[in-house]
Amino acid sequence: MRIAVAALGLAVMTIAATPAPEPAPSAPFKPVLPKMAMHTDFMVEVNGKGQVVRVKSGNSAKNCTKATEQQCLFFNAQTYGNVLQMWIRHPDGSAEVGVYKVTYDYDPKTHNVKRNVAIVSRGGDWANKPGAATDMMDKAEAEARAWAEKQKLENKSLPDLNQIVSPSPTHRP
Repeated sequence: MRIAVAALGLAVMTIAATPAPEPAPSAPFKPVLPKMAMHTDFMVEVNGKGQVVRVKSGNSAKNCTKATEQQCLFFNAQTYGNVLQMWIRHPDGSAEVGVYKVTYDYDPKTHNVKRNVAIVSRGGDWANKPGAATDMMDKAEAEARAWAEKQKLENKSLPDLNQIVSPSPTHRP
């Protein structure tokens, strides 16, 4: 019996004394940038604050091949997400309600994306509507509150997380 306990104790000490492995060195992340020019454009409605309310229409990058399909999809998604979060204002901070054309052009030589904004028509019945990004945030907050309420009802019998106290660690020989 003593031999088994001593052997177990030795095994525990051996495991505890083993140093943690060091992480393998890794090269810094280097994205694979497209080698061809890409262009997207969107027609957007802008409210009185200068926020994009919605995208009326858009054109994705068209010159994609099977080899560059993922890069095109990524560019299309990035530019669409960017346009939904845009504010279009004058230099003095004022905004003009209307329909705007927003274009994105990727230059493979410089790896820069140029964005152009031009007003197409003035006015619109969306002047007081919330911006698309504001609307998305409001919906996300409402969903988070609903989820928290659901969790609260499902876990009524559980103690509040702030009331749970973990025991202090004990010293082991």
